[in-house]
Amino acid sequence: MNNFPWLTTIVFLPLSAGLVIPLFPTKGNNFVRWYTLGICLLEFLLISYVFCYQFKFSNHFIQLSEDYNWINFLNFHWRLGIDGLSIGLILLTGFITTLATLAAWPVTRNPRLFYFLMLAMYSGQVGLFASQDILLFFFMWELELIPVYLLLCIWGGKRRLYAGTKFILYTAGGSIFILMGALTMGFYGSNQLTFNLQNLSNKSYPIELEIILYLGFFIAYAVKLPIFPLHTWLPDTHGEAHYSTCMLLAGILLKMGGYGIIRINMELLPHAHLIFAPWIVLIGAIQIVYAAFTSFSQRNLKRRIAYSSISHMGFVLIGIGSMTNLGLNGAILQMISHGLIGAALFFLAGISYDRTRTLFLDQMGGTAIYMPKIFTMFSSFSMASLALPGMSGFVAEFLIFLGIIISNKYSFNFKIVITIIEAIGIILTPIYLLSMLRQVFYGYKFSKFLAFSEMDAGPREIFILICLIFPIIGIGIYPNSVLSLWNSKVNFILSKFIF
Repeated sequence: MNNFPWLTTIVFLPLSAGLVIPLFPTKGNNFVRWYTLGICLLEFLLISYVFCYQFKFSNHFIQLSEDYNWINFLNFHWRLGIDGLSIGLILLTGFITTLATLAAWPVTRNPRLFYFLMLAMYSGQVGLFASQDILLFFFMWELELIPVYLLLCIWGGKRRLYAGTKFILYTAGGSIFILMGALTMGFYGSNQLTFNLQNLSNKSYPIELEIILYLGFFIAYAVKLPIFPLHTWLPDTHGEAHYSTCMLLAGILLKMGGYGIIRINMELLPHAHLIFAPWIVLIGAIQIVYAAFTSFSQRNLKRRIAYSSISHMGFVLIGIGSMTNLGLNGAILQMISHGLIGAALFFLAGISYDRTRTLFLDQMGGTAIYMPKIFTMFSSFSMASLALPGMSGFVAEFLIFLGIIISNKYSFNFKIVITIIEAIGIILTPIYLLSMLRQVFYGYKFSKFLAFSEMDAGPREIFILICLIFPIIGIGIYPNSVLSLWNSKVNFILSKFIF
């Protein structure tokens, strides 16, 4: 059993199962729904088995390594492995994708293609987090772009083609920098071509080349995270995509950018990271406040939540740039926490739209009378998003706060400025979130909803929301349950830095 290719099985299972879907009958949607949900559950159970019985928490080395020669003349290997940094995000991917599949139950137009694309996206995301070859990392990065583009362009809103084109231009344009950087690192300084991340971590580069490589990779990850000013594709994409696709985007896709910065930029290019860390912290602080102000001005519910996601990703940047154990632990926890909270908020926005047929806040109001369960859950997840104590967002942001304050890399004045900007962002967050709740659920604009006999959430929707709220509260009460996953890896990464 120890030699069983667990990771290869986990990566290939969703895509392989999806290839069978075209053989299903064209009439009747129930079978393809249950089949896809069953595959997602099976995949999540396999991931959970690997997590519980194959993964050693105290080990910072790559575990369950699998290495198969793929393309000889390029020395391109199918090389997979997991460590503390990747296992948490793989678990998140399995959890969110399973719930997003259940959330997509109302989709009736061409469901066979829809569910196939979701399974293909599942494979690409798990494959990226498990990749231990930088060329395979690029391959998986590109693989998940196509399903997202098609999910957006076929099942999106009125401006779906514009949003899809913008998404593919931004993300594919950024991907070019990953390919160029991967080839440069693989060919540089050795007669033996290698793309193995473990070998590349031991390579040294002239500081000028390291800076160029760092900037190239950072641009690609800045698009995906997204980082100001390369963020403008995200509100358009979220505004037009079906809410199950939004759950995948907010829950998993954005985390690929943060993962890439830690895995590639920090671990492989530490000298350049030391140079750029202050700028990353500054950009993160500006992004928190800018996106919070912009969110407040949005009149579209999904766009307001999208800008709140951009604001929360600013905390991830500050944690990565803090160069401290607390800060980096907080950044990874913020990615996990926001994955859960963001997916829940977009799901709630989607099921609210199903009932009210509008996303414009000035056309809503008074719906709490007719949707008390949705109102309660929307309020609960909004509290989690504004970092209410006892929930995961509070722990993540608190760790990042402490991380930048105790950092030895920065001057006292710099830390004070960043802390004040962070505090302003934290004050603005409840303003735009509570304003959103007021506009949607309070007031007197409810006469147009009287035609709906059953407005409130059904059992399937309540089940999805309960599944999301439990880990948010669980992590908030006992954060060590997840921090222990990657703490040894964080210590190993930070051991590369001397300042």
